[in-house]
This record gives sequence, C-alpha cells and structure tokens, in this order.
Amino acid sequence: MSTKASEQDRHFDRRQKAAKAGLHLPTEQELLHGMAFYRDDMIEDIREYASRLSRRVQRRRPEGFGFLSETLDELVVDPTCDAILSVEQALEHVIDTSDALIEECRLRCIIYRGLFGDARAAASVGGELALWAQRALPNARGIEFLCRAAAWSAYARNVENWQRDGIVPRTRNDRRRNSIDDYINKFTSSLRKLTERNEEPEQVSSKITKEKNDPFLPSGSASSADGIVVITDFGNDFTSEGKRTAREFDKIKGRPLPLPETPDLTIVRARLVAEFPYATSVVDTVLTGLVGRPHVHIRPTLLVGSPGSGKTRLARRLTEELGIPTELVSCGGLSDAAIGGNPRKWSTGEPSLPLMLIHKHDCAGPAIILDELEKVGSGRHNGHVHDALVGLLERETSCRWHDPYLEAACDLSNVSWLMTANSVGPIPTVLKDRCCVLQFPEPGAEHLLALAPRLLEAIYADAGKDLRWSVPLDAIEVDALASGWKGGSLRRLRRMLEMIVEARHREGFMH
Repeated sequence: MSTKASEQDRHFDRRQKAAKAGLHLPTEQELLHGMAFYRDDMIEDIREYASRLSRRVQRRRPEGFGFLSETLDELVVDPTCDAILSVEQALEHVIDTSDALIEECRLRCIIYRGLFGDARAAASVGGELALWAQRALPNARGIEFLCRAAAWSAYARNVENWQRDGIVPRTRNDRRRNSIDDYINKFTSSLRKLTERNEEPEQVSSKITKEKNDPFLPSGSASSADGIVVITDFGNDFTSEGKRTAREFDKIKGRPLPLPETPDLTIVRARLVAEFPYATSVVDTVLTGLVGRPHVHIRPTLLVGSPGSGKTRLARRLTEELGIPTELVSCGGLSDAAIGGNPRKWSTGEPSLPLMLIHKHDCAGPAIILDELEKVGSGRHNGHVHDALVGLLERETSCRWHDPYLEAACDLSNVSWLMTANSVGPIPTVLKDRCCVLQFPEPGAEHLLALAPRLLEAIYADAGKDLRWSVPLDAIEVDALASGWKGGSLRRLRRMLEMIVEARHREGFMH
C-alpha cells in the first residue's frame, strides 16, 4: 500500500469515528465509500442532515428554496421514505439547478430511499458507483467502486424479490446496509481470486477472437472489451473552428464508450404490462428483440395509433425501465436536416442529435424518441428530417456516419430510435421500410381500474403534492369515471380525474 493510500485510509478512519460519535456528518461520497451514518444511525443522520440543510437554504434567495426548506423541516420531524420523496419533489421547484447543493441533496435522498427498501433508488446508487468505477479504473479505488456498484445492484434485485413476496416493508431496517456490506465482501473476495489466476496465452487469444466475432457488435464499429469507440478523428482540426471542435469532443475521441447493459427483461415486462395492460403485444414485440443480447439496442420502431392512446409515454417508460439515456424530440415544426448535423462553418453549426446525446451521457447507445413523426415540415430549403433519418436508421451508413460538424466519420449505429405517429400517410415508404411499424392499440373501458390510479398519482405529482394525498378512488368516483369514459384517449380520462381532484379539493380532502 502506498503512503498516500495509507494516509487516506487513516483520514477515513478518523472521520468514521467522529461520525459514529456524532461529531461529523458524513458527506454523500463518504456514505458511498462505506462510512457509518451520523451517530451510527440512519434516522439520526436524516434528521441532522435535514436540519442543517434547512438552515442553509433559508438563507438562499432563488425561487423554490422556501418550499424546499419546508419539506426539510417536515423530514426532521417525520424521517420516513415518503417524506424523503417530498424533499425530492421540492428539489424540482428550485430554479438554480446548477447549485451543487441540489445534486448533493438529490444523491443523499436516493441513498436514504435505497436503504429504506426502494429497489429503484438502490439501483440508481449502483449506477452512480459504476460511473465512479469507470473513471477510477484500473486503479485500486476503481476496483473498490466496482465491487460497491455490484453490491448495490445485487441488493436492489433482492429487494425487488423481497417486496414482491411481502417480506420487506418500507420502514427502517439497519440490516439492509449489513446486507450490502456482505455483498461487497463477497464481490471483493471473488474478484481477488480471479485476479490471482494467471491466464495462459491461448486463453487470452481465445477471448480476443470471441470479442472480434461478437454478433452483437455492428460491422464497422471500432470496438473493445470496454465499449464502442464513436469518434476516432476530426476533420480539418488545424483551423480555428476545427480546434474548437476538437476541444469540445476530445474527452470521447478514441475512447471506448459503454453500451447500456440489458436488464432482467421479465421485470421490465412486468412493470410495463402493469402500466399499459392494453399494449401487451407492443411491449412483447419490442422486448423480444432484446432477448439474448448483452446490451440494449432497440431496432428502429414506429408506434402508430390514435392521439392520446399513450404511445409517447410507453416509449419513454420503456427507455426508463431499460436504463437508457433518452432524448424526446417533438417533430412538429421540424423542417430541415439538422438532426443529422450542420457544418461547423455556419453560425448554426452543431453536431448531429445522436452525437450530442452520446457526448452528453458518455454512452455509445442512448435512445431518441421522435414524437409525432408525421408532423415534420415539408420544406426542403435546408434538407429534410426524413432524408437525414434514412441514413441514421440504416446500420450500414450509421456506423460510418459523416458528421458535418466533426467533418469526420463517427459510429452512431448503437443509438436506439423510437418514433410515434398518429398516421403513416405522410411518412415516406423509404423510411417506413427501415422501421418495425407497430399498431398501437387504444385502451378500453376494461382497463379503467388499472389506468386510473397511475394517472391520479401523476396528477398529484405534477401539482407538486405529496403522493400520500393521492388516496385510492372510491366506488362513487370509479362509477363516475366508468359512466363518462368508455375507452380511447387517456388525455380525456386524465381530464376527468383532474375534475375529481378539484372536487376533492372543494370538499376539503386536500390542503
């Protein structure tokens, strides 16, 4: 162990003792490193953190901090998972989102919820640690983060199973952190044993050959065991514009970028079918294309259905459940080929949309949702959206896409494309031929009891209300909905639910 590492360990141990004694409130990073909570108790930690942060934000001026302070004060009194969710909702109302305090608070809330037994929050913690590991590898600290990321992910999966069986209530349980520590020890031990083995040259050669022949990597990809190299060069990088472009994208040039790993598809399917019971066939068709693939890549898919049927929401929820970074683009009014990039010499010069998303999320396989594709403009003065899409959707051209901003080829073949349309009439055949066109069904009256509770929760959440106020619909309210909604547009069903919420408000069910 180096002198620097040993000094870091001693520093960590000193702060660990201070935290247990109630003399130091651990930072979010220290908690993820494994430091004990304040006074070695998560509830005490929540109260102390909320109290301190409330005092800090009370001195702030930006809009939204007053509401945040109120929810923090409530958290001091009521340190529960629901109260933490209220704090997270209050964070969305803060205008100055660049404040580091906001991101720190959001991360801490996710840690708390994960240890309260929220599987999705625990999985988010695992993802955060995985990003740390990626930046720190191959150093020893990166190996530690990798083990911690795997431990939180395994814990998240088990929590899902426990909750499904009714074993884990959403209440405090200190043994959950012990469970994570057990996973960390197991992963660390297994990894140590693996690195102690010396592989024969033949084994190494076999592994390289297998990677070269991987059927899930597109032809033309600059690939490695770590991911996909999207950018290998810049054009005209000796000019002032070229130098600026090179600086802008230098962090991903020549570096393998990760692809999103395929999650447990049975869990993804169960969640989506529960939310969209009327669209089971659509969900199954899309997920079937991912079976057996180590990484998520959805073939270009066009969902065609009536307005308000939930096409866009399903597309967005699908990418959320699959864990893919996503950009939603409304096609209404788009009238040029800027989606494929504009030359850097123009004042409007910018990279292609897929490349911007790859650069933003440091991921070679993000997803793009094009909403209402049939509504793109018809002008062709600066090209057309459909013309650019034809090349981006074709793997043979997208893996060697010449980006006019980079003035060089880049690999965009791992980007997933999902599109929605109310009708396919305005969409050219050459574009439809490159997509899996799926007819999106309308919900029927028989789906009311499954759809209404979720829409009701969304209404309360959008209004910034605590979800505890979204009490279940009573028999009278259900009958009222059933008499006025016989299926069809979910927007109409939502408007009816909003009327019920207003009626509750008038009758004093809300404050």
